[in-house]
This record gives sequence, structure tokens and C-alpha cells, in this order.
Amino acid sequence: MQYGGLAWATALLALLAAFIALRILFNRSWFLGWLRGTCGLAFVALAGLIGLLANDMRSYAPIAPDKPLATLSFKAEGPVYRVSVLEGAKERTFTLEGDLWQLDARFLQWKGLAALIGLQPGYRLEKLSGRFLSIEQQTLAQHTRVQLAESPYGVDLWRWLRVGQRDLFIFDAQARRVNFLPLADEAVYRINQTPAGLLAEPMNPAAKQALKEWQ
Repeated sequence: MQYGGLAWATALLALLAAFIALRILFNRSWFLGWLRGTCGLAFVALAGLIGLLANDMRSYAPIAPDKPLATLSFKAEGPVYRVSVLEGAKERTFTLEGDLWQLDARFLQWKGLAALIGLQPGYRLEKLSGRFLSIEQQTLAQHTRVQLAESPYGVDLWRWLRVGQRDLFIFDAQARRVNFLPLADEAVYRINQTPAGLLAEPMNPAAKQALKEWQ
């Protein structure tokens, strides 16, 4: 009897809710108000998304002809390296461990109408990785990856284009990499964009000697 009574009480509440819903639905003004509110909220969300996409695109820089994308300088400090990354007038410093280093970058090439009107391709340095030749050292290392740039709030145009294999008829999202090269004290490398991909050019004797020994 207890659960039967609870079922009837619940059914009465359902009937009351249905009666209120019908009263609201037969009031003609509610639909227009709901539609305006829904459309307004949708456009607010769209404006926020477009704003985040614009902020994400601000993290890309145009590729300047005849100029390096970045210059990397390495300085040994005990078991780790202090890495300075110079992009234009902006310099950042990070800590990296390993025997080798690798650099990943993103590129946004313009196509179609965007290319015709002269928009410049853009790039963004993505991450700097270190790797030990010894598996044991690699397992114990704590500073083998440096994230050089991130997309705020997870809004990532480049990744969306790549994963979804979309181009929107104007974008060509590309990933390029400097494969593992030796870490060395006082070594300086200049990162250039070439038709074949990214090229790390040794800029001083320490970098040239490290590359010679590595090869």
C-alpha cells in the first residue's frame, strides 16, 4: 500500500506539471520570447567562440623572408641545460634534460582567395623535447618536454583543421619538426624554414662540433 500510495501521489504531481505546461504552451507569447532568448544566447556563444579563435590565431607569427624563425642557445648547468629561445625580439628561457633535443612547430599556410590577396603564412613553435640515450635516465628525467605555446580554453583552430582534415578552403595546417640533434654546452642553433622543412643551422663551434660527433 505504501508504494501504491506514493505512485498515486507522484502521478498527481505529474498531472499537475502537465496542466501547468499546457497553460504555458497555449499562451502564444511564450514561444516568441523563448525563441528570442535562445537565439540571443546562441549568438553570445558564437561571439565567444570566435573571440577565442581570434585569440588563438594571435599566437601565430608571420614567416619573415630571409630571417630565422628562432635561435636556440644551450647552456649546461649541472645535469640539465638552460635553453634560451629567441623569436624576433622575444626571448624565453627553459630547463631541459637529455642527450638530444627536438623542436616541433605548427604552420598555417593560406590557400585560395586568402593566398591571392597576399596573406602571409604563419607559424607557432609548439614544443621542445629532450631525450636521453639511456632508457633508465629517460625514465627518471623530469624536464624532457617544454610546451612553448598553448591554445587557451582548448580552442585550437590548427588541431581542429588537422584532426578533422578540414581546410575551409583557405587554410592548410601543417606540422614540421627538427629531428633529434645533440645537446651541447654553449651550442647555438638557428631554425630556418626551407622548402624541405625546418632546418637547424649550427651557428658556433660548439654546435658544429656536437653535430660532427653525432654524425
